[in-house]
Amino acid sequence: MAEPEFSATGVRIARWLRSLTRAGQVVVRDGRLVLLTSYGREIDSAPVEQVRISGAWYAAPDRALATINGNRYALRLKGQMRDGLMAALHGARSRVPGIAAERRAAPR
Repeated sequence: MAEPEFSATGVRIARWLRSLTRAGQVVVRDGRLVLLTSYGREIDSAPVEQVRISGAWYAAPDRALATINGNRYALRLKGQMRDGLMAALHGARSRVPGIAAERRAAPR
């Protein structure tokens, strides 16, 4: 198994108003984003090209909203890890052969 491109522990993961874990983990590895509980059980995962991560400019820098497989998760990362997560997803997407070719060929 390859070294993860991004890994954050101690992440609070919620779905709507329900807290799924207060000490979860977010990992970007091998072209996939994985949300894990504090016990290492997988909550959800998807290829990076199917994941949306957003952070509102007015929200705290430790919060992000992730859409994975149509499910929306609120993530509270320690510190300012949101920018690192977004950069890791961007980097992982650029290494996916089909995605990079589509972006170069798309008219603007």
